[in-house]
Order: sequence, then C-alpha cells, then structure tokens
Amino acid sequence: MTRGRTPVTGERVSSAAGGFNPTFRRHVAAYALCEPLLPPGVRVLDLGCGAGHSFHLLTGRQTVGVDVDAGALAGQDRETHVADMRALPFPNAAFDAVLSVHSVEHVPDAERVLAEVARVLVPGGVAIFVTPNRLTFARADEIVDPYHHVEYDPDQLRALLSPVFAAVELHGIFGSDAVHEFITGEKARMDRLLGLDVLGLRHRLPRRVMQVAYDTALRTTRRRTTPVAEAITLADFSLAAENLEESLDLVAVCRVA
Repeated sequence: MTRGRTPVTGERVSSAAGGFNPTFRRHVAAYALCEPLLPPGVRVLDLGCGAGHSFHLLTGRQTVGVDVDAGALAGQDRETHVADMRALPFPNAAFDAVLSVHSVEHVPDAERVLAEVARVLVPGGVAIFVTPNRLTFARADEIVDPYHHVEYDPDQLRALLSPVFAAVELHGIFGSDAVHEFITGEKARMDRLLGLDVLGLRHRLPRRVMQVAYDTALRTTRRRTTPVAEAITLADFSLAAENLEESLDLVAVCRVA
C-alpha cells in the first residue's frame, strides 16, 4: 500500500515519526478496534480518510476513501474521491457500511454529514463514528484544537446521532497507563503555553491564524520523542462500553432502519 505524503499538522497525523507516535497509534487503533464491529465482506466508505494509513486493517472488505484534500488521497492503492463529506458524490444506498475516524468534529454542521451518511447506506447498514471525548481531550471547557469545530461528550454524541439513526450504541477507546502518562505531560505543556495568553487573545484571532500557531507549537513540542512516547503500541489501546466519560475517544455504532 502506498500513501500520499502530507505534512504533519494538528489536522492530519500520518506518521509515527518523532513524538507523534502516540497520536498516530491512537488513530491506527481506532481502525483496528472498529474492524470487528463492521460486517465482513462488504463495501465500506472510509469517510475523511486522510492519507489512508490504516484502511488495510479492514481486511476482507472493499474500502472507498473520501477526503477533501486531494494531496492526502494521492498514491492510495484503492478507489478514492475528493469530496466534502457533507455532499458525497455517491447515489443512495451505495455502501453497506461507513467508518468515520476523527472527522466529524472537523465540520461545524455535523448534521449534514449524518444526513449524507444515512443516504448512502443500504437499509440496515452500519455507520461507525470515532471522535475525541470532549471530557478528556485537551480541555473539557474549551476547544483548543483550531481544526475542531465541535467536540462531544457521550450524551452530546448520542443526542446528535439519535434523530438520524434507528439505533445508536456507544463504546469508548481507552489508553494504558503509558498513554495516560504521555497525555498528562502533553496537557501540562499545553496549560503552560495557554497560561501565557492572559488576555485570551486566542479567542479573537482568525481560525487560520490559530491553526498556523497550533501547528508550529505542535511540531516544536514533538520534535524530540521520549521513551514513553516511543514505547506506545496498538496494545496500549482497548475498547469498552463502560465508564465512557473516562474514554479517550467515543465510538458510536449506528444502524439505519
């Protein structure tokens, strides 16, 4: 499998290089943990797929990648389409399943994404949405990542999905002690950096300016790796349906009527 080369930003992490290993493994783990939840031998829409680093984990299925960035899709060894996930270029009932990993939080009007997903699914089809848990990602009271328009807690995610899908089942992705040690260090550094903004100027700057600043800070702090970051593997992540408030990511398994 080949992939397009995309720059590492707060929006896209497609490599485990440097200090990005924990974030990259977390993304890969989402595909690995969701794979058993997808029907076997079906056509799957990989929604907001980015560089396609993990679609090969969905073995025995035909995957179709969709992303708004043509550069991210370049070189992927499968069918891909450049498209906004709020306006998919497919007919009704074109897919048996949809997998959306860390993408729905990147649009301000997620309801449009859900409507499109429901439209392209066959009757009885399955849609899985993986999105960061607002209660444990960065700060529960503030969206720090300028690439995120909305972040959800378990109740908010269920409330978003329930009007569209006939059934919604929530799970969570959890991290090991090593993952939590890494995240605790990241949050401490972030708090120190945000503490310098005593006037709250970050809330008044254009989103694009904040994205550039965020990417610069991220690449600077992750330039060097640590033994803790390097040691994290897929085995450090697990899926469970209890204590969702403590999960790193929320996993919603949805079915259309």
